[in-house]
Amino acid sequence: MEDKIKKAADLLLKSRFTTAFTGAGISVESGIPPFRGNDGLWSKYDPRSLEISWFMQHPQEAWTIIKEIFYDFFEEAKPNKAHLVLAEMEQRALLGRIITQNIDNLHQEAGSKEVYEFHGNSKRIICLGCHRVYPAKDISLAHLPPTCRECGGLLKPDFVFFGESIPQTALGASYEAASLSDVLIIIGTTGEVMPANQIPFMAKSAGSKIIEINTEQSNYTGSIADIFIQGKAGGIMEKLAIELFTTSLDNDQDGINQDLEIHGQ
Repeated sequence: MEDKIKKAADLLLKSRFTTAFTGAGISVESGIPPFRGNDGLWSKYDPRSLEISWFMQHPQEAWTIIKEIFYDFFEEAKPNKAHLVLAEMEQRALLGRIITQNIDNLHQEAGSKEVYEFHGNSKRIICLGCHRVYPAKDISLAHLPPTCRECGGLLKPDFVFFGESIPQTALGASYEAASLSDVLIIIGTTGEVMPANQIPFMAKSAGSKIIEINTEQSNYTGSIADIFIQGKAGGIMEKLAIELFTTSLDNDQDGINQDLEIHGQ
């Protein structure tokens, strides 16, 4: 693994433009389970609660499940080491953009600025009537479904339900990143969800080097990944950070410890 870490760091230090492409696996260490898999949320909840047509027909039933998953359980999640390292990479001009499939807002809470949310954000709630957007923390979920204070319309989490389109801003930023990136870092996604899963393939076709960090092999591992590092995102990103930042800052280890706060945890 150490050799792969060094090779990955070398690619990143030489890259003119780097993009991170993240999925559910990066947030598992923050206490957010993935949707798919044996322990995924869809093994416990009915996924049709996030189908837009079913939501419109059964808003109270859908909101009961949505509240439990996204606003009772997920609310306590905090950024982990992997999120913090990516934020620090951006601050040190080693990362240009994050494209995330996650809706948990953890990249922004870690300090990342250039974040494009392919599937939206659960921390925003939008009115389907007048399209006003509210911070989720300002909306009471004591009575379901919640309604708009302005027009009385049905409120919906501002993330992409099954049957809805991908936000155009995120879509455009993703395609642009795929064409610009010298290096694309894949973290915590197996490449099963369309159309997001096409972004790494687009980047590879445009000449990007692909670094993949996953606990298991994915659809990218044997096809486009130049370097596959197997393991949990937090630990691997911590090792990568030490290699990157000591090289770029002449072994300023104190600065690494202070900025990232990832040692001794």
